[in-house]
This record gives sequence, C-alpha cells and structure tokens, in this order.
Amino acid sequence: MELLLLRLSLLSLLLLSPKPISADEQDSIISRFQQYLQINTAHPNPLYQEAADFILSEANSLSLDSHTLEFVPGKPLLLLKWPGSDPSLPSILLNSHTDVVPAEHHKWAHHPFSARLEPNGRIYARGSQDMKCVGLQYFEAIRRLQASGFKPLRTVYLSFVPDEEIGGHDGAEKFAESDVFKALNVGIVLDEGLASPSEEYRAFYAERCPWWLIIKATGAPGHGAKLYDNTAMENILKSIESVRRFRASQFDLVKAGLKAEGEVVSVNMAFLKAGTQSPTGFVMNLQPSEAEAGFDIRVPPTADQESLEKRIVEEWAPTSRNMTFRFKQKVSVLDKSGRPVLTATDSLNPWWALLEEAVKKANGKLGKPEIFPASTDARYFRLQGLPAIGFSPMANTPILLHDHNEFLNKDEYLKGINIYESIIKSYSSYAEHVTAGLRDEL
Repeated sequence: MELLLLRLSLLSLLLLSPKPISADEQDSIISRFQQYLQINTAHPNPLYQEAADFILSEANSLSLDSHTLEFVPGKPLLLLKWPGSDPSLPSILLNSHTDVVPAEHHKWAHHPFSARLEPNGRIYARGSQDMKCVGLQYFEAIRRLQASGFKPLRTVYLSFVPDEEIGGHDGAEKFAESDVFKALNVGIVLDEGLASPSEEYRAFYAERCPWWLIIKATGAPGHGAKLYDNTAMENILKSIESVRRFRASQFDLVKAGLKAEGEVVSVNMAFLKAGTQSPTGFVMNLQPSEAEAGFDIRVPPTADQESLEKRIVEEWAPTSRNMTFRFKQKVSVLDKSGRPVLTATDSLNPWWALLEEAVKKANGKLGKPEIFPASTDARYFRLQGLPAIGFSPMANTPILLHDHNEFLNKDEYLKGINIYESIIKSYSSYAEHVTAGLRDEL
C-alpha cells in the first residue's frame, strides 16, 4: 500500500514541472547570491553575525519563522520554519553551513570575496560551490514556490550552521544532539554534495569519516655528520614511506576504475615538523630528537576499521621504533549499534525515490548513489538515526571546493534553483507517514 501511495504521489508531481526563471528574476537572484558571497565568513575569524543578519533579512522577506540559537557564544545558528498544513507529519530539514575555508588572495584571479561575475557567467568567490550556493538556492526555491501559491503539507525547516569547515562540533553536532532538534520531528535531511564535471548531478548516501592522525618519532640528538640507527628523522621517514605505499594501493583501485574515490581509504600528509630552528632558519649540523607528521585520513563506512587501526599500531607507528601516535580527530564509521552510518538508497527509503523523480521532473539527471569522499555535517544527523542525503545541484562544473579561483556559473546556479524547487515541493507534499520503525531501518 505504501509503495502504491508513493507512486501516485510521484505521478501527480511529475505533472507539475518548475517554470523557467524569467530574465527579470535572474538579475535579482544573482544579486542576492553575490551579496551572500561577499560576506567574509572564512576562518579563523568568520563574520558570522553579518551572515546571520543577511539570512534573517531573507527569511523575513519570505515570512519564514526564525529562531537564532547559540550553542557556543559568537557562533549563531539560524533555524527557519515554513509551516506545513499537517505538523503531525515528520518535517523536512534543509541544512547548510555559513562558514568557508580561508583563501590565498594573491593566488586568485579576482578577490575571493568580491563575487565577481564574468561575461562568461562565472561567479568567482570563496563559498560559491562550498556551500553558500545551496543555502541561497533553498531561499530562491521557496520564494518561487510561494509565488506560485504552493503550500507545503509537511513543515520545512532551514538551518544555517557555523563551523562545518572545522569539524562542526560547535554547530551541527550540538544542534543534532539538542532537545531543540528532537522537537522538530525531522524525517529527512538534505545537506551539501559536490559539483559534477558531467551533466549528471551527484547524490551522496554516506561519507568518509575523518581520522586526523599525528605520528611522533623520538631519538637521541646527534651531530649532523654522525651515522647511527633509530634517529627520529629516520623513523619518521620509514613511517611516511609505509603510509605512502598504502596510499598508492588505495589510489590504484580508483585509477583502475575498480572503486570510486569515496569507497577507498584516503591518506594525505598534512604537515611534517622537525628540526631545530635558528635565527636564519634551521641548525644544519644537528640531528633533531623529535619529528612529527600529520595525516588526514578519510575512512568509508564500508572499510574494516579494526584492520586500519592495527596497521597504524604495527606498521605506521610501532613502539619498536620509539614511535607514538594520537588522533586530533577520530570519527567512527559505525553507529552505536555497530552498523555502518549510511542512508538507504533502495525501496526502504521513499525519500531517495522522491529525490530521483524530483530531479528528473526538473529536467535533471541524477547519477548513481555515492559515498562522499570527505566529511559533512550530514554525519551528525545520520548518527541520530535519520536519513540524510548530500546534494548540491552543480552539473557541468569542475570540482573547486577549497581550491583557488572557486567559481560557479550563473546558469548552473539558476538551474539548481529549479531543481530544489522540484525537490522541496516533492518532499513537502509527500503524504505517507514514515514510521519510527522504518526510520530506524533507514
């Protein structure tokens, strides 16, 4: 019966495709996007309050209920509400983060917070892909739905959270664990995805978890000309080589097309720290007594976590070589019951089918489900037992998050608004109640 109702719901929605965005609308839509991009929310000193003021202004223009939360002082989290006609049904949460990573200004063709619009349609700005585009597309989609007279059946919430780029611990993590969140009765969460160089949009049902590993080697200091075993530098280099071989074995699977990037364990060295500093650089005739290397490891939920931990202990940082290790951050790929943290993409999850049909209805193409290669705030909602899908409608676009000259073409941005208009209408119109038991299975 549930499948029949879902099919009927999908069929009725397919008859109502989003209308094209007029030329008059486009100018104001792009202008609002540029205004948001021009707010410098880069770490280490993001202008969170300025971003919050802009978001609240947009919420007021759409008559959305708004609530500002501060789980940590100075880090506002904006929670907006578009009430549905049946509040007993589980709600929809559209999540996005307001912060962005730093940019090396001198390495950009345009200032990273100028939101420069080029004649070819490219909008250059830090956050244009990651992920201020999505936050504003939520707004623009709701604006168009309201203008068409559409009224949601389910309540739609929008959350604009801080600190995603530094782990989300003072933002989405605290939000997902709060009583405020529990009271929202959320049934499905949408969060960020990635750009797609092809015409197919990408959607993510899980993500790799960060293990930020620091390996330390110690040894007796010695003269720069002396040869002896088990120096700190020798041991750290042995570890780096062992890590490199493992990295190559994983990367070879991707290069051969045997696995997608999100399905392997990635390891990249983030820093190497050693040597004795002097006023002119480093002391050259002194072998250091300590050396450290930091690695950004990303572990998919399909990986053997115990095997990786054993490799670290026995090969990468063995005590036999005077080595120790610690994790700056370590997120388990398993939930409290020991199951992989992921969202179903089969018939058990009606939200996935609704997403596929909504994208199709808006003349988009959705690729096969993927594991997100990095980490997003979606993991905190999945840990609460909720389905969460990562999705950023950016097709025909190079992946430039955290890169120099990050940009998004205005035409792709506008298309993404139509895509979200279709998704929000589909999700908020879905009448069948997702029971608690089914939600646990998702």
